[in-house]
Amino acid sequence: MPKMDDVLGIHEYALKVRAKRTELIASNLANADTPNYKARDIDFKTMLQERQRQLDGRSASAGQLKTTHSGHIANPGFGPMGEALYRVPLQASIDGNTVDTQQEKGKFMENSIQYQATVNFISDRVTGLKQVLKGQG
Repeated sequence: MPKMDDVLGIHEYALKVRAKRTELIASNLANADTPNYKARDIDFKTMLQERQRQLDGRSASAGQLKTTHSGHIANPGFGPMGEALYRVPLQASIDGNTVDTQQEKGKFMENSIQYQATVNFISDRVTGLKQVLKGQG
């Protein structure tokens, strides 16, 4: 029986990262008027590259957390070191808030479209596998 990583590849992980990114961007937008709020995001490309290295069996990149004991804290996988990253504002705000609502809305829409594209890919993949299993492929 194949593992989900074999069937869906990186796409299952990409969907989880896109969902987490949606939460972060929505939080940024919700706090657009909160003084000293620092906008955060995930480096999606770096996370996917690291995950692909893991799936390919290559060693982790320099600085990547490795657990060697079951009691160690697992890397939640947001930034290159497992954290959500702070967004650098294009223009500083007087109250210390780094949320640029126009930029955040654009990133939210872009992420939503990419999330849906990943869902569609996974759905098509599962449909194709069902057809093969039924002997229709």
